[in-house]
Amino acid sequence: MALFGSGGQKLFGEKKRLGEQLIDDGLITQQQLDQALAEQKEKGGRLGETLMALGYMSAESFSAFFQKAYGISAVKDEQLKNFNQDILQYVDEKLIREKRVFPFGGEGNTLYVAMAEPNNLGIIDDIEMATGMSVEAYYAPQTSIDQILDKLYGKKSNMEAADQFIEQYKSEFGDNEDKEEEDTVGESPIVKIVRAMIQQSVREGASDIHIEPMEKQLRVRSRVDGMLQEDAVYPLDLLGAMTSRIKIISGLDISEKRKPQDGRLTYVVDGVEFDVRVSILPTVYGEKTVMRLTKKQGLTQEKKYLGLYPDDEARLDGIMNNPHGIILVTGPTGSGKSTTCYTVLNELNKPDVNIITVEDPVEANIAGINQVQVNVKAGLTFASALRSILRQDPDIIMIGEIRDGETAQIAVQASITGHLVISTLHTNSTSASVTRLIDMGVEPYMIGDAVVGIIAQRLVRRLCPDCKVPHEATQQEKILLDYPLDKPLTIYDPGGCEKCGNGYKGRRAIYEIMPISAAIRRVLHDTVTAELIEQAAVSEGMNTLRMAGARNVIEGITTVAEMVRVAYDMDAQTAATQSLNTGDGTEGAAQA
Repeated sequence: MALFGSGGQKLFGEKKRLGEQLIDDGLITQQQLDQALAEQKEKGGRLGETLMALGYMSAESFSAFFQKAYGISAVKDEQLKNFNQDILQYVDEKLIREKRVFPFGGEGNTLYVAMAEPNNLGIIDDIEMATGMSVEAYYAPQTSIDQILDKLYGKKSNMEAADQFIEQYKSEFGDNEDKEEEDTVGESPIVKIVRAMIQQSVREGASDIHIEPMEKQLRVRSRVDGMLQEDAVYPLDLLGAMTSRIKIISGLDISEKRKPQDGRLTYVVDGVEFDVRVSILPTVYGEKTVMRLTKKQGLTQEKKYLGLYPDDEARLDGIMNNPHGIILVTGPTGSGKSTTCYTVLNELNKPDVNIITVEDPVEANIAGINQVQVNVKAGLTFASALRSILRQDPDIIMIGEIRDGETAQIAVQASITGHLVISTLHTNSTSASVTRLIDMGVEPYMIGDAVVGIIAQRLVRRLCPDCKVPHEATQQEKILLDYPLDKPLTIYDPGGCEKCGNGYKGRRAIYEIMPISAAIRRVLHDTVTAELIEQAAVSEGMNTLRMAGARNVIEGITTVAEMVRVAYDMDAQTAATQSLNTGDGTEGAAQA
């Protein structure tokens, strides 16, 4: 077992030595090392894990460095997921969970163990003494190990804690359902359940956690890649204590059960900081809780990570280069609007520019930007904050959301008077955003003068590259994709493997980017309809959401079903059906 590299250097013996080696190999910069060391000093953990959490290194590059520099093999995620289940009988579950290691295989009297710190002789000795076997240590990121431990033992651990809580609760209070919840909230099983619930959801890549009281049970679901999945079902007796625990850590009133409440908290999982927004709503069977999970560092990324095609990126650059005007980002809740807004702000953030935002809530803190939190109870609304912001000599203003006519009017006035305004709007397309502003009371000619560009977006699930299933596109699929019927086309369906579970892995944004051109301004001065605006934009090269979705289907990134789900077009669906029924689809598809 190679626990030491050549020359007897310990892997984690000196943090500085590891950092210097990474710099010498060109994997990180001195500035990144300094920031990682400062982060590690504040939050603890290992240097390698901190570098990965900050996004300075990927797990793959760190594993390759590990093997090259120190001679310890790295184990891949698929090897962990496809482990030999018979091995678990040799190692006590308690020891595995306590040491946060994972035995994934073995040969003869040798046990293969994945560890984030494979030169920790104390852990290795403990395992060898407990099993009577020799241990061969392999490197794996702690996040990968924790994720598989969550899947194997997380639900079991939570159910044990739930049973323990129910037993303690009934022995102390009997069947008295009117007992005040705050008396039981401090029980360690509840603290453990809530903590594990958040950690497991984060490691699965969930965006939301739903805690739902039903008639006879308590259901917990999480939204992964935009789709809800059931995680656990608990006895309804846990509802009061679990809700109270969440209220306490998110700063809410545990005695108020009749009104909706909103709160937030910061949670650190595997060294990564998450913003958790909490919403509690009274229902027939009790209070329902939804927790929205947002990685703080994930919102402030570089533009290249948005997943834009070159032509769309050129349109976005053209919009961002305007010195004044309104840039609108539109789409439903959970479509990635905040990420796009923060990315645009990050690109525009320069020392010579005064940027002020007004948000509800402030989702990420950006150095060099002045951010204002809306407080309706104190009279600080979007509209009132905007009036004050305009007296702060801003160059760029970001409005979290245009919700009413008053905010829309002030945003238009600000853009006309020389400010660049960035905001979000809840509409389904770029052209519909214009008609929404008109419905809010903004004159069409004012929109033409004020708005410089509109971005509509959705998130589609990516196909898992390891199990996607190819098939020849049918005629109806080709028509939906605007693809010539006389040309062959291979597209893919979801499969399902150990890596993904359901055939999809991760999400990708699709965009509809519409610069407000002279042709569109002419439409705005004449008869304004969403259809005419879209026609003018498409004639100038804009890709609609359906076109962007089709592009991803043709390239094998996603499926037709996903395209239809997120960018459904009733007219296109009807046209495809009619075309097949009448038998004249070839010409139309070929022309498209």
